[in-house]
Amino acid sequence: MSNIEQTLSIIKPDAVERNLSEKIKEIFLKNKLKILESKKIKLSVEEASEFYKVHQTKPFYNNLCKYLSSGPIIAMILEGEDAILKNRKLMGATDPKKADENTIRKMYGLSIDKNSVHGSDSPDNAKKEIDFFFNN
Repeated sequence: MSNIEQTLSIIKPDAVERNLSEKIKEIFLKNKLKILESKKIKLSVEEASEFYKVHQTKPFYNNLCKYLSSGPIIAMILEGEDAILKNRKLMGATDPKKADENTIRKMYGLSIDKNSVHGSDSPDNAKKEIDFFFNN
């Protein structure tokens, strides 16, 4: 039985700044993830804070919000078979140094903070995150 899902993917400011957006999109497409919608936006610190509210108790929260709002990002809805898990595998570990070879973060991430991409980690979060960028 097929499990077609949608997930949110963000190309973060460090990757947009280094013109990696098309290369990253190619990785999704080659791995049978359709890009249903895509938009380039610049978040305010307040919007980034709202988006990352799930992390507000963590020590890195403020830096994360400042970083996500530091430049343009590309928010996308990806769709495909087991899209959430597939996207997370393609991204690799949060820390590029620990990410598997040929993952987006291994190839393009600069640091644990500037790791080039974000992806939803569960069906519930995927729905919330897609709504945040595409349905308000």
